[in-house]
Amino acid sequence: MTEEKTTPEGNVTKKLKIEVIKPEDFKQTYAIGALGGHSPYDFRIGFYNDSPKGFEKSSNSQVIQRSIETEVIMSPLAALELSQWLEQHIRDFEAMFGPITKVKNHLLPVEQPEDTAEIQGYI
Repeated sequence: MTEEKTTPEGNVTKKLKIEVIKPEDFKQTYAIGALGGHSPYDFRIGFYNDSPKGFEKSSNSQVIQRSIETEVIMSPLAALELSQWLEQHIRDFEAMFGPITKVKNHLLPVEQPEDTAEIQGYI
């Protein structure tokens, strides 16, 4: 249902009401990070979790398996709106609880993947 209001100038404005429905098979995923990229047509964000797998015997380096749990593909406009929504919620969170800080990493240097082409698929 929409609600109509009349402005002092006599214009009629309508409000839009959106109902959010979660299907029975709705699931939530916790992610410790995200990676992705963009093309001229869309943005792709893959959400992941890491699992330590131990040390490689040959190189004596620790192996962490990064598992991409889900990927979201959105239009540039939707990505911009998501960015603005996140920025506002981060400001609200920090106003209530204080600044969000990164944990200092005292571990060995991490070898990051070179790029995110795998998740983008076609770039």
